[in-house]
Amino acid sequence: MDLVKDLKQGKRRAIARAISIVENDEKEARNLIKKIFKSSGKSITIGITGPAGAGKSTLINKTSMQLNKLGCKTAVLAIDPTSHLTGGAILGDRVRMTESTDSGTYIRSMASRGATGAVSLALRNSVRVLEFAGFDPIIIESVGAGQTEVDISRVVDVTVVVFNPNTGDSIQTIKAGLTEIGDIYLINKSDLPGANQLFDSVRDFIGMSGNNPTVMMTSTKSNKGMAEFAKKLQELMESRTKSKKQKEAQRLDLELRDIVLNNVKNKVSNMLDSSNTYAKYLKKVQGKTLDPFEAADKISKLVK
Repeated sequence: MDLVKDLKQGKRRAIARAISIVENDEKEARNLIKKIFKSSGKSITIGITGPAGAGKSTLINKTSMQLNKLGCKTAVLAIDPTSHLTGGAILGDRVRMTESTDSGTYIRSMASRGATGAVSLALRNSVRVLEFAGFDPIIIESVGAGQTEVDISRVVDVTVVVFNPNTGDSIQTIKAGLTEIGDIYLINKSDLPGANQLFDSVRDFIGMSGNNPTVMMTSTKSNKGMAEFAKKLQELMESRTKSKKQKEAQRLDLELRDIVLNNVKNKVSNMLDSSNTYAKYLKKVQGKTLDPFEAADKISKLVK
């Protein structure tokens, strides 16, 4: 099968195979990206993040259906915490999103595989695969843990932060990083008690941020606010298209640095494994005759 040709035609099996290559086969992934890189960087990416239990998967299911009604061709990359037993992604998201796949959305769960936050090379290249297959926008759902939310905001064009009154999120407990990254803040499950108070708190709290975000209320259960949310996303997508080139240039700078630093790290690591000098200084540190900082300085001077 001609993978690139089938990808261009948006064939689902080809997309699935290409993303698997990007996740699991570095050599093949490089060959594939070489062929599709030129036409990448044009689709709008939307990051949807927030604490666990905020109802992100169901929200994305309904949102992608609304976006498809507005003429979009939506894809979803759901980044799951890696399963410790299998190293694979937990597939709950796909089960919760079946409706939107029927409306033409492509959904893929990806394991974060302990990458820095969730912004792994595999994620960047999976976005390229979906772009090449004609999807726009591409929604990235993050695990909603630790640094991940802030990392996601660096690789997407539009960031949506989802809260829900049931998770016990008082505004005091919401991490500062989350209140600085959002273009839209959603109070989801707005039919639950406490939704109005949370809405007021979030609006007051993020009123201090400089990027003038929107605060909205949605309920996937009753569909309340869903059409308005999709329209707001469409507006933001149109305005971000204008600044896309500049943002893409910044992202490629970050990506290139990541790859170079990773190459250098691997090179140095391999060199240390076979270095007698390193072994000699390691023994001194282990014997407590030299501290690790002094030893590292001495080793670093010898690294060419």
